Formats: sequence, structure tokens, C-alpha cells
Amino acid sequence: MALDLFSPVKLGAISLKNRIVMAPLTRNRAGEGGVPQALNASYYAQRASAGLIISEATPISAMAHGYPALPGIYTDAQVAGWKNVTDAVHAKGGKIVLQLWHVGRISHPSLLPNGALPVAPSAIKPAGQAFTYQGLQDYVTPRALDISELPSLVADYVHATKSALTAGFDGVEIHAANGYLLDQFLRDGSNKRTDNYGGSFENRARLLLEVTQAVVNTAGADKVGIRISPVNPFNDMHDSNPQALFNYVADALNQFKLAYLHVVEGGIHGGGKADPFDFVALRKHYQHAYVANLAYDKDRGNAAIASGHADAIAYGVPFIANPDLVERFKLDAPLNEADSSSFYGGAEKGYTDYPFLNA
Repeated sequence: MALDLFSPVKLGAISLKNRIVMAPLTRNRAGEGGVPQALNASYYAQRASAGLIISEATPISAMAHGYPALPGIYTDAQVAGWKNVTDAVHAKGGKIVLQLWHVGRISHPSLLPNGALPVAPSAIKPAGQAFTYQGLQDYVTPRALDISELPSLVADYVHATKSALTAGFDGVEIHAANGYLLDQFLRDGSNKRTDNYGGSFENRARLLLEVTQAVVNTAGADKVGIRISPVNPFNDMHDSNPQALFNYVADALNQFKLAYLHVVEGGIHGGGKADPFDFVALRKHYQHAYVANLAYDKDRGNAAIASGHADAIAYGVPFIANPDLVERFKLDAPLNEADSSSFYGGAEKGYTDYPFLNA
């Protein structure tokens, strides 16, 4: 029988009832101190029919923040808040992993402890503006991380992983995409280092592989995924040879036998035109489970799974507006339209008030 979106699958240790994955979606609705609220638990529980939910990107430390009202995963209160979320999802028969995030240079001193400068592989100011509590403000030139600081950065990922497991998550996803810190190390448009973390593919991938090894040692490889975005220009990102770089990254990640590799197959968030890239070729380099993401509908998702290109498909905006996306796909029912004005910040409106089919 041909595989499709509704076939069960095992990604590492995580058994999915279907191959429809809820992509990580920043919604800026955490409470004081980055603590998830009852509202957040309701939102995720509504979407528990997904085979797997990937949580919104979640800062691993106070220095990892880059936007207002983000949930964190480094204090006891945040862990307790997330525990309410995972309990609510599990009560509905769902699975959920936490996405581990450090934004690097995509931040602003007003969002960081004691007005600190954002950190990055190199002191290169990104084009654009930061979303802050005071409104849009120009990005600043970040501080280049000293090589001596990198072990404590890796330790932050380990602490966040332990915290996620304590909070009841089924696993974690390392965010190495969309122009944030680990992606900034990978791509040569943002990494001009001359030490062991810059220059060659091997050096630029070094921090990602060190973080991955540490997280795998903490959670087990079968509970760890990684997200990459080889050609997403969002956050002023580019690379001189993305195909060769990310083919190398895929080859290097094979050693871990991770739960999955999650790939943004193009450009998102209106960051400009993505460079050409052969994702079929990338897929041939990666020998384990592959989750594809970007502008898939039901038919394209089914085709990607039937052909073996992907093991599961991650859907973003459709899950914002359709908590029962799985049911709607099954019945070929029309989808609710998403209201982009309520994507970021606010309360119930545009978050937990989208209608279900049977409402």
C-alpha cells in the first residue's frame, strides 16, 4: 500500500499517528518571565491531532532572546508552564517536541540582560530592524563570540534540553535555520571568523556538530531533530556555495542517526529571493528521516511521501488557522484563511478562536 500523509511513521523514538507535522510558529504570547500560560496550552492541545507538534522557537537562555513575549526553557517557572502544555497535548493523544533557539545577532540590547550587545560569529550588523517592546528599532552591530565562550553556549543547549525533558516533551529540535545563531555560523555571509569556527565547511559546521553531540548525549539521538534552511535569505542571510555547504552538513549529521532532519526548502518570511538549490540532491546525502517544509499542500505532501523524498511534511500557516488540519485534509474540506494581523502577539483572537469543522 502506498504511503501518504495519513500513514503512521516512527521518527527515531517518536511514534507519529500520521505524517502531518505542525511546524514551529512564533506567536509572541508567553506570560511574564517567558512562562507559557493556560492560553498556550489550549492552543497546542487544539492541534494535537497532528502527528507531531514542533513547539514555537524557544530561547535557551536570557541571552538567546530576540523578540517580545517569547517563552523560555531555562527557568523552573518556564519548565512548569511548559509542563502544562505537554500534559494538555498528551491528554489529547498528541506528540510534541521543543525547538531550542538562540537568535544570535537578530536581537537588540533592550531585549537582553543589562542591555547587552547581541552575540554572533562575527561583528556584522544585519540589515533590517528588531521587534522590541518599544517598537521597531534598527539592529545593532553584534559582538563576536570569543572562542572561549563557546563551551558555555553549548552548556546552555544542554541545560535547555534537560529542562525540555523535565517539562515532558517527547524530544527536542535544534534550530539551525532562518538566520539565527547556528545558521549564522554555518553561512559565510555572516561568518567571517579566521579560527576553527570559520572558513572551511568543516569549521563553520563545527559549532552545530558540537551542539548536536551535546544534545544527543543528553536526550538520546532518537529524540533529537535539527532544522536547517539552506537558502532562506531571511534575516539578511546568504552563502557563497549553499549546495556544497549543506550537502556537507547533511553528510556530517548522518553520524548521529537523529530522529529527523527538518528542511525549509526555499525562502520564507519575505526575506527576498532564495538562491537556486537542489533539495532532491540534499535528500540523497541524508540517510535518515527527512521532514520537508515550505508551501506544501495536501497533494504535494502526499507526492513527496509516496516518492520517498520526505518521511513527513511540516505545515505552518495552515495550522495557525486550522487546528483540525488533519481532519480537513482527510475530508478534502475547505481550509480557514489565516489572519496575518494576529500572527504575532495578542490573546485569543487569531490564536485559539479559529473554528473547527464540527463546531
